[in-house]
Amino acid sequence: MADGTYYSTVRRILMIIFVINISVALVKGAYGLLTNSLSMTTDALHSLFDSTSNIIGIVGISMASKPPDKEHPYGHSKFETFASIGIAVLLFATCFQVLREAIDRFLNPTVPEVTTLSFAIMGATLAINIGISAYEYIIGKKLNSSILVADSMHTRSDIYASIGVIFGFIAVRMGYPLADPLIAVMITGLIVLTGLEIMKESSEVLLDKALIEESVVRRLAESVEGVCNCHRVRTRGSLGDMYIDLHVGVDSYLSIDDAHKVGLAVEEKIKGSIEGVKDVVVHMEPKDYCELRRAEGLEDEDRKT
Repeated sequence: MADGTYYSTVRRILMIIFVINISVALVKGAYGLLTNSLSMTTDALHSLFDSTSNIIGIVGISMASKPPDKEHPYGHSKFETFASIGIAVLLFATCFQVLREAIDRFLNPTVPEVTTLSFAIMGATLAINIGISAYEYIIGKKLNSSILVADSMHTRSDIYASIGVIFGFIAVRMGYPLADPLIAVMITGLIVLTGLEIMKESSEVLLDKALIEESVVRRLAESVEGVCNCHRVRTRGSLGDMYIDLHVGVDSYLSIDDAHKVGLAVEEKIKGSIEGVKDVVVHMEPKDYCELRRAEGLEDEDRKT
């Protein structure tokens, strides 16, 4: 998928989900406040932050769609990753507020009003969130979009929260009012785990974690006619925006033009075989030089540096 199409697709999905999330948050929040249900109000707050994360995602994807420039020759795609981290930070902020409310409710117990309409609202919003999360996750994986995957995980935590609220309602109806703040605390734990998972995946991109096994790239390069060997393979970026550089050995009798053609063939081979590769940099070396480095064990030293 072309970059322009990719970014416009992700932006459109985020805007649609934003409208849905804000509607769900308003319904749950209004009824939670009306019935004095902390768990339902907390769940509404979580949905509200889902909407906020959509806004962060829209801003992030808009910045990521900018073409490369003098100061950012590799483009702006990492803004998408930064936006994912912003979503995680919002999750942690949500947790802090929820814990404060839960502690206050433990110290000053009140019995929330649980009605049939309470169950109906939570059941309907639960079904909506399941559909949103599944759709967003599937599209995110298909497009290799970190922001859509992160946002779907945010929505997934809302599903767990809604299930917890429903069980809390049942407990309150059975005569256990403290189940309401207890469920709110459990929701907080789920939110924290979701935030940590997003932070972990985003940090791997920012720290340039290797994305592809070196042996896979080496095998592709060495399958190209004219390549004697391949070493010093490095990969970085994200799954939909990968950069690869490698060293290949060619016979020293080749002219510069012929060696250049071999390098282009290696680049095309890798791009055609591995989805999501944005750029491949091939460093040419004489075959004898490569074999000498291998014999002296210097190749292993290269991989360490």
